[in-house]
Amino acid sequence: MSAILEFVPPFPGMPFASTDVERARSAQHSPVQNRILAALPQDDYKRLLPSLEPVDLPLGWYVHTSGEKEKYLYFPTAGIVSKYYMTESGASVGFAVTGREGAIGVASILSNQCTRTNAVMLVAGHAYRMATELVKNEFNLGRPIRQLLLRHTQALMTQIAQTAVCNGHHSVEQQLCRWILQCLDRLPGNEVPVTHDMIASLLGVRREGVTAAAGKLQQEGLIHCGRGKIIVLDRPNLEARACECYGVVEREYARLVPGMSSAHYPGTEQRRPLRLEGKEHDSRTFAQKSRGSAQLSACGQA
Repeated sequence: MSAILEFVPPFPGMPFASTDVERARSAQHSPVQNRILAALPQDDYKRLLPSLEPVDLPLGWYVHTSGEKEKYLYFPTAGIVSKYYMTESGASVGFAVTGREGAIGVASILSNQCTRTNAVMLVAGHAYRMATELVKNEFNLGRPIRQLLLRHTQALMTQIAQTAVCNGHHSVEQQLCRWILQCLDRLPGNEVPVTHDMIASLLGVRREGVTAAAGKLQQEGLIHCGRGKIIVLDRPNLEARACECYGVVEREYARLVPGMSSAHYPGTEQRRPLRLEGKEHDSRTFAQKSRGSAQLSACGQA
């Protein structure tokens, strides 16, 4: 049985995202650092810009929890959100990570039901959020953001499916390599600020297994394990040690998500045409809370 996620919020009593606009703006983030927002046609982007609220997302804060209706759709511009499920027994397992390539809360657009999963900040960051009802309206009118969100959802479904395959058929070492690489793709450098306990909880394995696998990779010079962080030293060989699941997911994101390439999307800024709904436009690319609740009450209420 895996351990329960033990994220502790930096400010007790404030379990959800901070809406401190000035702090978010001071970090010099921009909506177009999110690839979905960056891929919008210029007219749509300008029209929606006033509805985008900048938010600061500290480490371990929950974007949403199980049994909760999502009031906002979050478009991360930095950091990593981990999606995970917790059983009634307290066991947890992560099934997806999202960074600035995607959005959190798409399920609320597809139905009026609450989510059965949790979304927590694995790496602190920032986002721009938009009221769910506004996005629903855009979605129902068939505007460009609909196709972009559906493409992101298709890529996310591939990640979830491949994670299930990986968890069931590949070694802890292979799972660890895949997970590190997926996180690295969503960060600007070669450092992933996580502990072995956090990784074990999200992979649904024993901490001892993670420590043993990480120790072997460190001994071979692929990574360095510091206090609360993993530094990747040899990415090509780390990719070679990972199972095929990493490549499958990476290629699907490169195919479906604007601005991502199969050569590890964080990095240089560029512009490239994106064909969407029969039109061409430009898209830009850019280089712990208390225990989660498993309560599902009020899920079916409007």
